[in-house]
Amino acid sequence: MALAPYTTSSGFVLPSVHAAPPFFVQQPNPVTHKNVTQQWKRLILTYARHKHLFLLRAEDADAVAGEWDEVVRNPRINRRLRPSFLSAILADMVASGQAIYEPPNQTSSVLLFWRSPEEWAQVLHEWADSTGHLNTIMTFYEIVEPPVPSPLEGLPIPILRKAIAVLTKSNRAQIIAVADGEGVRFLAGTPAR
Repeated sequence: MALAPYTTSSGFVLPSVHAAPPFFVQQPNPVTHKNVTQQWKRLILTYARHKHLFLLRAEDADAVAGEWDEVVRNPRINRRLRPSFLSAILADMVASGQAIYEPPNQTSSVLLFWRSPEEWAQVLHEWADSTGHLNTIMTFYEIVEPPVPSPLEGLPIPILRKAIAVLTKSNRAQIIAVADGEGVRFLAGTPAR
Protein backbone atom coordinates (compact mmCIF):
# COMPACT_ATOMS: atom_id res chain seq x y z
CA MET A 1 0.00 0.00 0.00
CA ALA A 2 1.36 3.39 -0.97
CA LEU A 3 1.59 6.17 1.57
CA ALA A 4 -1.16 8.58 0.59
CA PRO A 5 -3.81 10.66 2.35
CA TYR A 6 -7.08 8.83 2.90
CA THR A 7 -10.58 10.28 3.31
CA THR A 8 -12.63 8.54 6.01
CA SER A 9 -16.37 7.91 5.90
CA SER A 10 -16.89 11.06 8.01
CA GLY A 11 -15.05 13.15 5.41
CA PHE A 12 -11.88 13.58 7.48
CA VAL A 13 -8.64 13.37 5.51
CA LEU A 14 -6.06 11.23 7.28
CA PRO A 15 -2.45 12.19 6.52
CA SER A 16 -0.30 9.80 4.52
CA VAL A 17 1.73 8.88 7.61
CA HIS A 18 -1.41 7.15 8.94
CA ALA A 19 -0.77 4.43 6.33
CA ALA A 20 2.74 3.73 7.70
CA PRO A 21 2.80 0.77 10.13
CA PRO A 22 5.56 2.33 12.33
CA PHE A 23 3.23 5.28 13.04
CA PHE A 24 1.17 3.03 15.33
CA VAL A 25 4.12 1.86 17.45
CA GLN A 26 6.07 3.66 20.18
CA GLN A 27 9.46 4.35 18.70
CA PRO A 28 12.61 3.55 20.71
CA ASN A 29 14.69 6.34 19.14
CA PRO A 30 13.96 9.55 21.14
CA VAL A 31 14.04 11.82 18.08
CA THR A 32 11.73 9.57 16.08
CA HIS A 33 9.46 9.11 19.11
CA LYS A 34 9.16 12.88 19.54
CA ASN A 35 8.36 13.34 15.85
CA VAL A 36 5.71 10.58 15.82
CA THR A 37 4.16 11.92 19.05
CA GLN A 38 3.94 15.42 17.53
CA GLN A 39 2.22 13.99 14.45
CA TRP A 40 -0.25 12.06 16.63
CA LYS A 41 -1.02 15.16 18.70
CA ARG A 42 -1.70 17.21 15.56
CA LEU A 43 -3.85 14.41 14.12
CA ILE A 44 -5.86 14.00 17.35
CA LEU A 45 -6.57 17.73 17.70
CA THR A 46 -7.48 18.12 14.02
CA TYR A 47 -9.83 15.14 14.16
CA ALA A 48 -11.38 16.31 17.43
CA ARG A 49 -12.12 19.69 15.86
CA HIS A 50 -13.54 18.03 12.73
CA LYS A 51 -15.88 15.79 14.77
CA HIS A 52 -16.46 18.31 17.62
CA LEU A 53 -15.03 15.83 20.16
CA PHE A 54 -13.64 16.84 23.53
CA LEU A 55 -12.99 13.66 25.51
CA LEU A 56 -10.32 11.10 24.68
CA ARG A 57 -9.55 8.09 26.87
CA ALA A 58 -6.65 5.66 26.62
CA GLU A 59 -9.17 2.82 26.34
CA ASP A 60 -10.57 4.43 23.15
CA ALA A 61 -7.63 2.73 21.44
CA ASP A 62 -9.37 -0.62 22.10
CA ALA A 63 -12.96 0.51 21.48
CA VAL A 64 -14.27 -1.08 18.30
CA ALA A 65 -16.54 1.23 16.28
CA GLY A 66 -16.02 4.05 18.81
CA GLU A 67 -15.97 7.73 17.95
CA TRP A 68 -12.16 7.68 17.65
CA ASP A 69 -11.98 4.47 15.61
CA GLU A 70 -11.19 6.22 12.30
CA VAL A 71 -8.02 7.67 13.82
CA VAL A 72 -6.72 5.05 16.24
CA ARG A 73 -7.15 2.16 13.77
CA ASN A 74 -6.14 1.57 10.19
CA PRO A 75 -7.77 -1.63 8.96
CA ARG A 76 -6.20 -1.14 5.51
CA ILE A 77 -2.80 -2.02 7.03
CA ASN A 78 -4.16 -4.00 10.01
CA ARG A 79 -2.77 -1.59 12.62
CA ARG A 80 -4.14 0.12 15.71
CA LEU A 81 -2.77 2.40 18.36
CA ARG A 82 -2.14 0.61 21.66
CA PRO A 83 -3.68 2.08 24.84
CA SER A 84 -0.23 2.43 26.42
CA PHE A 85 1.03 4.51 23.47
CA LEU A 86 -2.16 6.61 23.47
CA SER A 87 -1.72 7.15 27.21
CA ALA A 88 1.84 8.43 26.59
CA ILE A 89 0.52 10.76 23.86
CA LEU A 90 -2.18 12.06 26.22
CA ALA A 91 0.44 12.73 28.92
CA ASP A 92 2.49 14.70 26.38
CA MET A 93 -0.62 16.69 25.38
CA VAL A 94 -1.31 17.57 29.02
CA ALA A 95 2.33 18.56 29.56
CA SER A 96 2.20 20.88 26.53
CA GLY A 97 -1.15 22.47 27.53
CA GLN A 98 -3.17 20.89 24.71
CA ALA A 99 -5.33 18.90 27.12
CA ILE A 100 -6.24 18.52 30.80
CA TYR A 101 -6.97 15.36 32.73
CA GLU A 102 -10.71 14.96 33.27
CA PRO A 103 -11.67 13.99 35.80
CA PRO A 104 -8.63 15.32 37.68
CA ASN A 105 -6.38 12.97 39.65
CA GLN A 106 -6.20 10.26 36.99
CA THR A 107 -4.14 9.88 33.81
CA SER A 108 -6.25 7.90 31.36
CA SER A 109 -8.85 10.46 30.22
CA VAL A 110 -8.40 14.01 28.92
CA LEU A 111 -10.36 16.99 27.67
CA LEU A 112 -8.79 18.24 24.46
CA PHE A 113 -8.09 21.89 23.68
CA TRP A 114 -8.58 21.93 19.92
CA ARG A 115 -9.16 25.60 20.63
CA SER A 116 -7.15 27.25 23.38
CA PRO A 117 -9.01 28.74 26.36
CA GLU A 118 -8.25 32.18 24.87
CA GLU A 119 -9.82 31.16 21.55
CA TRP A 120 -12.86 29.75 23.37
CA ALA A 121 -13.11 33.01 25.34
CA GLN A 122 -13.24 34.96 22.07
CA VAL A 123 -15.87 32.60 20.61
CA LEU A 124 -17.88 32.84 23.83
CA HIS A 125 -17.81 36.64 23.96
CA GLU A 126 -18.63 36.99 20.27
CA TRP A 127 -21.54 34.59 20.75
CA ALA A 128 -22.84 36.55 23.78
CA ASP A 129 -22.58 39.80 21.81
CA SER A 130 -24.20 38.46 18.62
CA THR A 131 -27.09 36.84 20.50
CA GLY A 132 -27.85 39.88 22.65
CA HIS A 133 -26.62 38.40 25.93
CA LEU A 134 -24.32 41.22 27.03
CA ASN A 135 -25.24 42.38 30.56
CA THR A 136 -27.49 39.32 30.94
CA ILE A 137 -26.89 36.62 33.54
CA MET A 138 -26.77 33.16 32.01
CA THR A 139 -26.24 29.78 33.64
CA PHE A 140 -23.46 27.55 32.36
CA TYR A 141 -26.15 25.10 31.20
CA GLU A 142 -27.82 27.78 29.05
CA ILE A 143 -24.48 28.42 27.35
CA VAL A 144 -23.53 24.82 26.55
CA GLU A 145 -27.08 23.56 25.87
CA PRO A 146 -28.62 26.47 23.95
CA PRO A 147 -32.06 26.22 22.32
CA VAL A 148 -30.56 27.03 18.91
CA PRO A 149 -27.34 25.71 17.30
CA SER A 150 -24.23 27.38 18.68
CA PRO A 151 -20.46 26.90 18.46
CA LEU A 152 -20.56 26.39 22.25
CA GLU A 153 -23.02 23.51 22.14
CA GLY A 154 -21.67 20.56 24.11
CA LEU A 155 -18.64 22.48 25.41
CA PRO A 156 -17.47 20.73 28.60
CA ILE A 157 -17.90 22.86 31.74
CA PRO A 158 -14.17 22.73 32.67
CA ILE A 159 -13.29 24.28 29.29
CA LEU A 160 -16.12 26.80 29.65
CA ARG A 161 -14.75 27.78 33.08
CA LYS A 162 -11.29 28.36 31.60
CA ALA A 163 -12.77 30.55 28.83
CA ILE A 164 -14.79 32.53 31.37
CA ALA A 165 -11.65 32.98 33.50
CA VAL A 166 -9.93 34.55 30.46
CA LEU A 167 -12.91 36.89 29.96
CA THR A 168 -12.98 37.75 33.68
CA LYS A 169 -9.31 38.76 33.62
CA SER A 170 -10.02 41.15 30.75
CA ASN A 171 -13.19 42.54 32.42
CA ARG A 172 -15.47 41.06 29.75
CA ALA A 173 -17.29 38.66 32.08
CA GLN A 174 -18.25 38.28 35.71
CA ILE A 175 -19.07 35.08 37.59
CA ILE A 176 -22.44 35.33 39.37
CA ALA A 177 -23.94 32.95 41.95
CA VAL A 178 -27.39 31.81 40.79
CA ALA A 179 -30.01 29.61 42.45
CA ASP A 180 -28.99 26.43 40.63
CA GLY A 181 -25.22 26.88 40.59
CA GLU A 182 -23.06 29.40 38.81
CA GLY A 183 -23.76 31.85 36.08
CA VAL A 184 -21.93 34.48 34.15
CA ARG A 185 -22.65 38.02 33.06
CA PHE A 186 -20.99 39.08 29.83
CA LEU A 187 -19.77 42.66 29.69
CA ALA A 188 -18.95 44.83 26.71
CA GLY A 189 -15.27 45.37 26.17
CA THR A 190 -12.34 44.48 24.03
CA PRO A 191 -9.79 41.77 24.67
CA ALA A 192 -6.63 42.76 26.52
CA ARG A 193 -3.60 42.83 24.28
